[in-house]
Amino acid sequence: MTPFVHHSGVAAPLLRINIDTDAIIPSREMRRVSKKGLGEGLFASWRYVLPDSRELNPDFILNQPAYHNTTIILGGNNFGCGSSREHAVWALAEYGIRAIVAPTFGAIFYQNCIRNGILPVGLDTDAIASLAQDVSTDPQQRQVAIDLAEQQVTSASGLGFSFDIEAGHKEMLLKGLDSIGVSLQHITDIQCFEKQYHQQRPWLLGRG
Repeated sequence: MTPFVHHSGVAAPLLRINIDTDAIIPSREMRRVSKKGLGEGLFASWRYVLPDSRELNPDFILNQPAYHNTTIILGGNNFGCGSSREHAVWALAEYGIRAIVAPTFGAIFYQNCIRNGILPVGLDTDAIASLAQDVSTDPQQRQVAIDLAEQQVTSASGLGFSFDIEAGHKEMLLKGLDSIGVSLQHITDIQCFEKQYHQQRPWLLGRG
């Protein structure tokens, strides 16, 4: 995965509460056996005029020219609630979303973000409203900056907000590690344990 250290990008306010994983990617869009192509189904029920169509809804914020190339979503409470489908995060990642800023997140969705290189930032509603107001006049120029190392979100006008994140989650994102990558950091210890374990129990390998 691409490490997340510092990112500046267009931020789109999608301030609805309880945006669930079915809204992020409807089940009808999960027809593939791989992650590729899921970005096309992101927010499909809002992004397109009709189900199963690809005619863009001009009223949906991500379809508006001002929010072209959005990489940060400013969301509402309980973002990513609902089912545990990891496809929701895969779709966001393939679309190009690098961070989601919301007051609260669905617990499983939050974990899936961490494991797939998307930074979930928890800020209160007033802070997010301030960021949304700040970007609204010219989203392409008034981008939001997120510094994970310093745990800081900054607006174009200089508004700054600190956020909390668990040390382990921070390390995964800074280093671009998924769960397997975290385990492989200890590969020498793992191999030493396996060698010793099999020496003590050779019958497990059919040697005793």
